[in-house]
Amino acid sequence: MKAKFINPFINASQRLFQEYMKLDVHAGKPFLLADPRNLKGVSAIIGLAGETTGAVVLTFSRETAIEMVSRLEGKKYVALGAEILDGVGEMINIIAGNAKKDLQDYKIVISLPGIITGNDYKINWPQGVPVISIPYESELGPFAINVSIKES
Repeated sequence: MKAKFINPFINASQRLFQEYMKLDVHAGKPFLLADPRNLKGVSAIIGLAGETTGAVVLTFSRETAIEMVSRLEGKKYVALGAEILDGVGEMINIIAGNAKKDLQDYKIVISLPGIITGNDYKINWPQGVPVISIPYESELGPFAINVSIKES
């Protein structure tokens, strides 16, 4: 997978968390997700179609998801409920929408976000395409952006 597909998602994530949410985040070194099917916590998924296909997944622990959505909405939440799931979906929607602006040459169509929670769930990534994970550290907890995109 080419950096031209990964960098827009890194940049869009940084803009959301640093500029919009006023949160100090630090991206770690991107790596190939060894077992891209098994995730845990709270994940928001956006599918990509068009001249490129794939998926982008934003993954938090339950605790980090609650803290992030509390910051995003300016309210204090204490439990994982519908508001948190909606907020996590909105975050991936913002990231994908902003990344799409940097990928205009590829005529990408973005799906509606889907949310998955649990301790061991599987994501059906595009076959034969590696999943690149970008880990982040923040004052509210760690999270990751996982990207798997291929040119059609």
